[in-house]
Amino acid sequence: MAKPKARQMADLSDLAVAGAEVTVRVTPKAAFNAVQRQGDIIKVLVTTVPEGGKATADVQALLARALGLAPSRLELRRGATSRDKTFVVRAA
Repeated sequence: MAKPKARQMADLSDLAVAGAEVTVRVTPKAAFNAVQRQGDIIKVLVTTVPEGGKATADVQALLARALGLAPSRLELRRGATSRDKTFVVRAA
């Protein structure tokens, strides 16, 4: 899958520690792709429609890019069908 282009990309490299849990709030069908950080809250906006796991895959790709990691190092822990998702950073 191609990397989704993002209009705004927050630097989340400080969270890229093995074993760390990253909880995000997802907005599907947004006007543009973005990763926004507002204090402790991380918002991920994706243009993808939430069907068949497509939006979750794009969220994982954008979040990995913001963390400076490969998407394969992020594992979805909770929220496969929810707007609130928790990812875990796996060791390299």
